[in-house]
Amino acid sequence: MTSRPREPRALRRHTHHMSHSPRRRPDGRLILLLGALAACGPLATDMYLPSLPAIAQSFGVSAAAAASTLTSFMAGFSIGMLLYGPVSDAYGRRPVLLGGIALFTLASIACWLSFSVGELVVVRFLQALGAGAASVLSRAIARDAHEPSDAAKVLSMVAIVTAIGPLLAPLIGGQLLLIGGWRVVFVVLTLFGLACAVAAYLRVPETWPPEKRESAAVLRSFAAYGRLLRDPLVWGHMLCGGMAFAAMFTYISATPFVYIEYFHVSPQHYGFFFGANVFGIMLGNFLNTRFIGRLGTLRMVSIASSVSIVASLFVALMCVTGWGGLWSIVFGLFFVVSVVGLLGANCATDLMYRYPKNAGAAAAVFGATQLALGALASAVVGWFPGISPFGMGVTIGVCGLFTWVGRALVVKWHGTPAPHTVQAAAP
Repeated sequence: MTSRPREPRALRRHTHHMSHSPRRRPDGRLILLLGALAACGPLATDMYLPSLPAIAQSFGVSAAAAASTLTSFMAGFSIGMLLYGPVSDAYGRRPVLLGGIALFTLASIACWLSFSVGELVVVRFLQALGAGAASVLSRAIARDAHEPSDAAKVLSMVAIVTAIGPLLAPLIGGQLLLIGGWRVVFVVLTLFGLACAVAAYLRVPETWPPEKRESAAVLRSFAAYGRLLRDPLVWGHMLCGGMAFAAMFTYISATPFVYIEYFHVSPQHYGFFFGANVFGIMLGNFLNTRFIGRLGTLRMVSIASSVSIVASLFVALMCVTGWGGLWSIVFGLFFVVSVVGLLGANCATDLMYRYPKNAGAAAAVFGATQLALGALASAVVGWFPGISPFGMGVTIGVCGLFTWVGRALVVKWHGTPAPHTVQAAAP
């Protein structure tokens, strides 16, 4: 007899009494679970950042070759999200989530045992393919289990919980590098994956009921991507949230070399610089939970994207001219990074409620675009020669300009009806 996961009591009450209680408070325990699971991807990215120079030295390759392991991770993360969204719409959230975490854990073992940078690039791709399940499904599960008025707030709360891992990850990664080298990082990620698998199996409930699924609808769910991309508002959100994320990911991929090798920050102290920006993400998401009900998604997206645009252009100026040195770059990057989670929560929520019957596909197309643009930005910054801040600044400045284009589209098309063809295609 197969045991079923025990649902949190608050979620059971929400499910059974939704019609009588349309304004229920978000379920705190579910938020904690989703936040911890969604941290698989950020932890796998951030914990090994201080090790990138050591990986390059270990395999005798260039900084750009070592950074390609980060690019392959983002590419796998993006593809995984595109895959998991429609499949979970057709077959349910829980089995897809469990399968993704299992793949993440097995690939973490393979990363641990890699003996060439080419092999590490491949298994990092597979690791990300598994981690993508937690990221896209945390959004879809939050949408399934909570009222529309609470969804953006819930996603911001999930982001705050998720940010605790990246806040500590570079600090932990720097210490692990001292203890046993970069391979120890993947040992810890393997153990984390196992813990996540057990937690998901025992505690994460199924939130997409069978009556809303149809196995044959998976092809229609994938077909929904094409129809989603005909909506100008979708493009606005993808550019606005995606290019802001790409600016942040440029910082993630470039600063291990810029800070550690160019400005001579120690790998252990690098974690403090990184942690300050993760604190900024937590602060941005906290402010979103306080003001989203009063201002609404459009104004929050507009304000946050404006901050991102101005800060990105400031960082570009500082990096290209060298004015202010390290601290001017650190100051500007704090604002670039702080609004990324807030933008992601509001952009994703707006899209999922614009297309309620394709919520998984809508979350996936937004998340995958973020990650694809992040991978592209990581590759672009790697093309610049040397380890100076110049390439990072130019790339972040371009991201800021495209964020402005996305903001303009969101402001213009927000509130217009969704194309009827997308809703008709829903299962």
